[in-house]
Amino acid sequence: MIFTQEHNEIRRTVKNFVDNEINPYCDEWEKAGEFPMKEMFKKLGDLGLLGISKPTEYGGMGLDYSYNIVAAEEFGAAHCGGVPLAIGVQTDMCTPALARFGSNELREEFLAPSISGDMIGCIGVSEPSAGSDVAAIKTTAKKDGDDYVINGTKMWITNSPKADYICLLANTSDDKVHLNKSLIVVPMNTPGIEVAPRLNKLGMRSSETAQVFFDNVRIPQRYRIGAEGSGFMMQMLQFQEERLFGAANILKGLEQCVDQTIDYCRERQTFGQPLLDNQVIHFRLAELQTEIEALRCMVYQGVEGYINKKDVTMLASMAKLKAGRLGREVADSCLQYWGGMGYMWENPVSRAMRDIRLVSIGGGADEIMLGIICKLMGTLPKKKK
Repeated sequence: MIFTQEHNEIRRTVKNFVDNEINPYCDEWEKAGEFPMKEMFKKLGDLGLLGISKPTEYGGMGLDYSYNIVAAEEFGAAHCGGVPLAIGVQTDMCTPALARFGSNELREEFLAPSISGDMIGCIGVSEPSAGSDVAAIKTTAKKDGDDYVINGTKMWITNSPKADYICLLANTSDDKVHLNKSLIVVPMNTPGIEVAPRLNKLGMRSSETAQVFFDNVRIPQRYRIGAEGSGFMMQMLQFQEERLFGAANILKGLEQCVDQTIDYCRERQTFGQPLLDNQVIHFRLAELQTEIEALRCMVYQGVEGYINKKDVTMLASMAKLKAGRLGREVADSCLQYWGGMGYMWENPVSRAMRDIRLVSIGGGADEIMLGIICKLMGTLPKKKK
């Protein structure tokens, strides 16, 4: 990608925000298991950072997706993964389909305040028995007059404890599993919605995640995004932005792991010399930095194709797969060189290891990415009838 002055200004703005509004408080928020989301999102909205690639008529900047990726990369410099994750849910997971396919009325009611930071959204796809297998979801939205009546449950829903609405994927007919789903915007204060206590996660501690229950939740059919039955297709498109965001968002964090490890190994003396002087260590860190840069190139290539209206399913899947696996490799390799200090809970590389582990699970597990890649390569065996 070729970066313009506008790209550089967005990068500078996000860097300043991370340095001043996020990093000084990460330790506090990690211990608390939450951060002041509403206040932070309003500040982000005031800076225009929640609608970089969203339409100008709803308060967005109207820029192409490459500008969003620049922001995603800089948010990844936060000293915890939970806050950037919450921001990414707002910008790249629960609003892309709304921005692209929603009615003008729906976008006025939900997209505009999401961009301004006056509303917080979450995305409701995963269920206790349907994570990566999106087609297997059981939540239903049945017609009753001009309304839908929703029943079911959603699991691992990031932002849900503080969200104002959920972009919900539900079965709206008895058609085939890829044709019976719709995306529906559901206000979280609607009677019949219950948000369970926050889940106690391995990582992303400052991000609030919970199970959400729907018991005869009645909402107007006009809250549906686009045509009935097109929800699966929309969610697959929405996943492309989520996966590119996730791969871009991990880059700075991985570089921080390497940089912090270099600093530690330069100071740590063993057998009369700095730990870093061992060839096995400085060579390994060079290898890791090379892999990080290769991932960055893959992300940029995928984004370049995306903004030029190309199908980037394979590249987005590859980038997501590589990000998750490289994240584990970098964190594990770096932690080893910290020795016992790396095994401490408060160690930055230890935190990165816990946070990064989610990348290979959320938004489609590694195995799902491999299946998509194999399908597009023509090597995936056909299902037996």
